[in-house]
Amino acid sequence: MKRDSKKILLIDDSHSVLKEKLLSNGFTVDYHPEYTKQDIIEHIPNYDGLIVRSKIQIDREIIDKATNLVFIARSGAGMDSIDTEYAENKDIKCLNSPEGNRDAVGEHTLGLLLSLFNKINIADNQVRQGIWLREENRGLEIKGKTIGIIGYGNMGQAFAKRLSGFDCNVIAYDKYKTNYSDDYAKEVSLQEIFRYTDVLSLHVPLTQETHYMVDIEFINQFSKPFYLLNASRGKVVKLKDLILALKNSKVLGAGLDVLEYESMSLGRLTSPSPQAEEELQALFKIPNTVLSPHVAGWTIESYYKLADVLADKIIDCFKE
Repeated sequence: MKRDSKKILLIDDSHSVLKEKLLSNGFTVDYHPEYTKQDIIEHIPNYDGLIVRSKIQIDREIIDKATNLVFIARSGAGMDSIDTEYAENKDIKCLNSPEGNRDAVGEHTLGLLLSLFNKINIADNQVRQGIWLREENRGLEIKGKTIGIIGYGNMGQAFAKRLSGFDCNVIAYDKYKTNYSDDYAKEVSLQEIFRYTDVLSLHVPLTQETHYMVDIEFINQFSKPFYLLNASRGKVVKLKDLILALKNSKVLGAGLDVLEYESMSLGRLTSPSPQAEEELQALFKIPNTVLSPHVAGWTIESYYKLADVLADKIIDCFKE
C-alpha cells in the first residue's frame, strides 16, 4: 500500500536496527516509551503505524481511535496483547516477528529438558551447600524417548530441530496445519500425543481455545507419566492442576519459562489472590521443576533479529 505519509509511533524498547531501517526507508518514527493508554488514544489518529511489545493492551478502544493505521506490529512472537481480530476487521494489518526469536526458544526449551533430566538445578544447589549426592542425582537420557510437541510453528519446529542429534522420536500435533512432517518431527493426532509422549512441549499462542488447555482432564488423558515443558504462555497451563499432577507423579517434572500469574505488562509475577500466592509457593517447593522468568526468546541475538525481521515486514507493507 503506497502512501505519502509513513509516520510510526513506537512505544516500547527495541533494538536500534528497527528505527534505523525504517528511517532509511523514508519513515518518520516517534519514540514515546512513556506513553500511557490515554496518550496513545489521544495521538494515534496521527499515525500510520504502531509498534508495541507488551506493556499496553491494544484493545478496541485504542483501535477505534486509530483511524489512519495501516498496521500494528509487535516486536515478538505472541499477539495476545493485541485484539488482532478486531484490528483486521478494520483492515489494519497485524505483524509480528517470531522468526527473530525461534532459535532462542528452541535452545532454551532444550535447556529446560536437559536440566530436568539431569537434575542440574537440584545438584547445583546441593553442591553450593557442600552436599555431594551422586546416586540421588542420577539422570535420564533423551535418546530413545518420545518428545511430543503441540504447536508446530516457528517455535515448535525450532525445538524439534535442536532435538535431531539426540536419537529420540519427535512427534507433533498442530490443529491448524496438515502435511507438515519433516526431517525433525512426524505429524500425528492429538490422541497419539496422549498415547506415546514421554516429554510434552507446548508451543502454542494464547487464545480463547488454548487458555487453560492443559488442565487435569487434559493431563489425565496421557497413557503414562510424562515431563512437561512450557515456553509459550503461562495461562495455557492451569497451575493448580499442574501442581496436583506433579504431586501425584502423573507429571514427572516441569520446565516452565512462563507461569499463569505472570504479568505481561509489568514483567513480573503477580499474586491477584491468596489462592494464587498459595499455588505459586506450592510450585516453588516442588524440587522436580525448572523455572525461568519468560526469557526463552530473550537472547542478545534475538533482540537484534526480532527488530530486523519486523522492520522488513513493515517496509513491505508500504510497497504494494
